[in-house]
Amino acid sequence: MERRTFLRGAVVGSSAAAFGGTLMRGAVYAAPAQPGTGPYGALLAPDANGIALPGGFTSRVIARSGQTVAGTSYTWHSAPDGGACFADGTGWIYVSNSEVNPGGGASAVRFNSSGNVTGAYRILSGSRQNCAGGRTPWNSWLSCEEVSLGYVYETDPRGVEAAVRRAAMGRFKHEAAAADPVRKAVYLTEDETNGCFYRFVPATWGDLSAGTLQVLVAGTAASGSFTWANVPDPDGSPTATRSQVSGAKKFNGGEGCHYADDTVWFTTKGDNRVWRLDLAAGTYALAYDDSLVSGSAPLTGVDNITGSSSGDLYVAEDGGNMEICLITPADVVSPFLRVGGQSGSEITGPAFSPDGTRLYFSSQRGTSGSSSGGITYEVRGPFRS
Repeated sequence: MERRTFLRGAVVGSSAAAFGGTLMRGAVYAAPAQPGTGPYGALLAPDANGIALPGGFTSRVIARSGQTVAGTSYTWHSAPDGGACFADGTGWIYVSNSEVNPGGGASAVRFNSSGNVTGAYRILSGSRQNCAGGRTPWNSWLSCEEVSLGYVYETDPRGVEAAVRRAAMGRFKHEAAAADPVRKAVYLTEDETNGCFYRFVPATWGDLSAGTLQVLVAGTAASGSFTWANVPDPDGSPTATRSQVSGAKKFNGGEGCHYADDTVWFTTKGDNRVWRLDLAAGTYALAYDDSLVSGSAPLTGVDNITGSSSGDLYVAEDGGNMEICLITPADVVSPFLRVGGQSGSEITGPAFSPDGTRLYFSSQRGTSGSSSGGITYEVRGPFRS
């Protein structure tokens, strides 16, 4: 298929966090991060939306599952999950997956330069249990199916071009994706207790219709060197992709994935870890491991992950204390926000607006604990740059 441009050229005044620029330059996670006082101080009492935030930050509700998005006629999807922001002229777009099966898919909310909602619409239909995903440098959204032999779908955040199934990226229980414009590869996590970590190298950068799927090969230690090996049969049948390459390193429940500055971070929920791959050096190590934390671990149930222009990592919890926790370049981990009264839910889809002043995320099941009770939020405040 021809190379697709989507929103090419629309990245104006963007933050490095939202658009894969230089982050965490010089930051070295030589040892797992430890608890401490975050850069924004302690959380205050919950606001009117039940969200505890640091001083100077405010929240608002953007959308609720099963209800029309304010100012539009579009009904927001159930179980909002992975998300990302895209520049759109002087405004921006936030896209969000729907983790239901059948149904799934993804939707988008459009904002003007003042942050007012100007539209909402569907960008993907007919898929299953779309969990996480990732944005590409050519401004498309990769929406991943978290089912056995699941696909990656490339979608247009504007909702203009039809979504395309990218079978060459492999069929497995997909979670998240993160694009690396330096090595011209897309990294992929797998949500299995013995899952692998993959990269897809397109035959032509910017066109995901053909290429090579590879798997990370390494020892069993928590740190060391790694290589890549081709997956012989990316369609995963009759042999699962994770079982095709001898020496492929196993990870316990791959979740979120984030790339910046020759580094890719990803989370594994089964052992509550954040991993760091130094792509230039070809080494891997732990950025966070709750079993190595002294005292009470501040971050449990690791899931989606994103980064800010300051070099901070924001990690959403699936369960835990319903927090988004922050890991600084100084290896300090602390809660950034906490959602109260929603213990039957999980936090999903953290993503920054192009200017880095707004953080979007969802509570997948809200106060009801049901996929029909999802809530999508925006947080504004003095995020450091």
